[in-house]
This record gives sequence, C-alpha cells and structure tokens, in this order.
Amino acid sequence: MKIISIGEVLWDVIDDTEHAGGAPFNFAVHARQLGHEVCFVSAVGKDQRGQRILDKMAEFGLSARYLHSSDYATGVVTVNVDSSGQPDFTIHRPAAYDFPQLDDAEKESLLAPPPDWIYFGTLLQTSKQAHELTQSLLNSYGSARRFYDVNLRRGCYTPELVRELMTQATMLKLNFQEAVEIARMFDDSFSTLESFCRIYMERFNFKAICVTRGDQGCAIYMNGHYAEFHGYPVDVTDTVGAGDAFSAAFVHGLSMNWEPAQIADFANRVGALVASLPGATPRWTIKEALQLKQKELN
Repeated sequence: MKIISIGEVLWDVIDDTEHAGGAPFNFAVHARQLGHEVCFVSAVGKDQRGQRILDKMAEFGLSARYLHSSDYATGVVTVNVDSSGQPDFTIHRPAAYDFPQLDDAEKESLLAPPPDWIYFGTLLQTSKQAHELTQSLLNSYGSARRFYDVNLRRGCYTPELVRELMTQATMLKLNFQEAVEIARMFDDSFSTLESFCRIYMERFNFKAICVTRGDQGCAIYMNGHYAEFHGYPVDVTDTVGAGDAFSAAFVHGLSMNWEPAQIADFANRVGALVASLPGATPRWTIKEALQLKQKELN
C-alpha cells in the first residue's frame, strides 16, 4: 500500500533528551515498520537537527525525496510528561515544517502509482503555505482515501479549519478530549461516544470514525455499527507517539480488509506497545504487539 503523509517533523524535547517526532512523521515511521510504502512530505532546516532527521529517516527506510530543505530551523517541541505519562506540548514556531515544497517532478512522482491513502493532521494546516500544498495533494489524488488525525494542539487550530478538514476526510481519528472540544466548537452536545459518532457520521459521511480512549482502548463507528474495544495494560514510559502508532496500525488493518474488531484489537496492541517504550518512534515488531495480554475483566 502507498501512503502519503504530509505534516510536521520535529524534535520532542523531554527533560534533556530529544526524540524525533511530529504526528505525521511518527505515523510515517510506524506505517513503514508495518511494511508500507510511505512518502513523507515536510521540511527540515539546514542545521544539525535537520541532518539528524535525515539520518533517522534513512534508519527506518523512509525516502527523504519529499523533504524540503528550508532556511527556517528544524522544528522543536518542549514536552512535559506528567506522572501518568500524559504529555503537554509547547510548540515553537515558525519552523521549517511550516514551509514544505514540492516541484512538478516530485508531484508527478507521488502520482506514479497513485497513493491509496493521504494522511494529514491539524497543526500543519495553520501554515498558509503548508495548507495550500495539502489542498493541492488532496485535489490531485481524488481517488485516495483521506485519514484525518485530528491531534488538536493548544493555539494551533480554529473551528473553521477543523470543519474544513473534516469535510475532506474519509476516516476521522481523535481522542475523547478532542471529541469534547469539537462538540464544544460546533455547539453540539453528546451523552455517549456512540451519539458523538452518529452525529458526525451523519454530518460528514465518513467511512469510519475512531475515538481512542487511552488504556481503555478505542471506540469505532464503521459500516453502520458502533462498538468499544478494550485496550492492553502496559507499564507506560510515555504516551508520545502512541496515538500515531495506533493510526498506522488502524490504516494497516483497513488495507488488509479486516473486520472492525480485528482492526481495533491490532491498533490497540500497537499503541500500547509504543506507550511502553521511550520516545515517539521506537523500534517494535508485530510479534511483540501480538504477545500483549488483555487485562482480565472482573
């Protein structure tokens, strides 16, 4: 399967340690580890951090062909992780990833063969240049399914932008807190996750909606049915990148035409495994994910 992932690549600074990150980059790495062809579209600076991103991409077998070299510095985010492993992000902008570019030859290459999926999030779309490029890709590859991973970050979204991106998505993925925020932005209310999914499925006609619930697993509305699926208990190191790994595993399951329950179980496993490891893009194997055991229910 061929996937285009467009978005931010940056360094998550946790305490005194730097980890390569950015949701679209994390997603690209995890999708690559699942064996898919991933074309990552972004930009890095002409600096040491930018070179380290290039080295990281080479390590994971990701092509840097669509990674623009910018005069702006490579992106940095300061991450504070609380006692439960939950991150709080301070995003420093402008950054190189705000200014991605593709020439005509690169755009043509992305079309040969056409992508099966285009992945995008919210943060990058607040950059005018990046937003225009994303719209160009979405318009050029109309047959591709579109995975909108909401990933709301403080000060990096507007209701108008979120609504626009939702209208362009085939698949919507978000967490429970983001569901609450979207309902607030749109002056909606919901009593259950199922009612949230039904409201927005009817309004935007997605093929699927997935709401992640941390260690509680996820909820999926797909093929006219809603279901909740239990997660996997792990000793959490940090949750940075776990949701992005979940997204990659979810797209993998969709590409394999699995049933929703199998897709959810696999994505929950991969997300939990990555949460048990340091950084957003650790190396992991499918075998390790399949060895996780579900919490016994009383």
